[in-house]
Amino acid sequence: MPAIAEWPVWEGHGPLSFVASIDCARLATAALDIELPEAGTLLFFYFDGQLDDGEALVLAEDRESWAGARVLYVAAGEEVAERGTPTGLKPYPMVPLAARVEMTAAEPWHPSVRAAFAPGAPLGSRYGHPVCSQEFLDALWELEDEVGHQIGGHAHSMQNPVEIEIAEAVLDGEVSWADPRLSEEAGNWVLLAQFESEDAADMMWGDAGALYWLIRPEDLAERRFERAMFTWQCG
Repeated sequence: MPAIAEWPVWEGHGPLSFVASIDCARLATAALDIELPEAGTLLFFYFDGQLDDGEALVLAEDRESWAGARVLYVAAGEEVAERGTPTGLKPYPMVPLAARVEMTAAEPWHPSVRAAFAPGAPLGSRYGHPVCSQEFLDALWELEDEVGHQIGGHAHSMQNPVEIEIAEAVLDGEVSWADPRLSEEAGNWVLLAQFESEDAADMMWGDAGALYWLIRPEDLAERRFERAMFTWQCG
């Protein structure tokens, strides 16, 4: 961790668990659709319920819980220091992963897809276009048959598009799905990373769910990773 940084803590609840690290220098950053740093490390932390048996939940719609998920960026050449796992937390087993470049696709319910094929159609329902046909949906499912771990690209949401969840949270849940401001806000966010439940690391997010971190492109460009937003979903 950065030498000047303290272990992330959710005040009143306790320290967060370390979930994953991404070595940016080892990614094919030129092939990504987001402007990740060419070097340095991203560290992802999440309050996973170890300390309170899952009583406190980190939810996008609950602003008071936002401190339960954090992203730290360690710039290349920055002074670092090792940190031991805080008392009460059991560290997850280390599982090295290799990255590969893959194509991703947004579901028909994503605001950007809806805007392209059915401008003005309300969120939350199918619309009259072949992308909503069962044949197309089946083909899309075959293309993305698992959530997986991912950096950039279109998020593989397990429920509603995660961009909508984040937009609702940012707007304090005060707009309906028919309000164009919700679609506009959802379009302001891109996927930074998603991490699926992982047997090899003893990670289980809800009922075989996934963790998602999203960020605004302008914050990503300025390396303001502390402004990343978090949500999680399960089937």
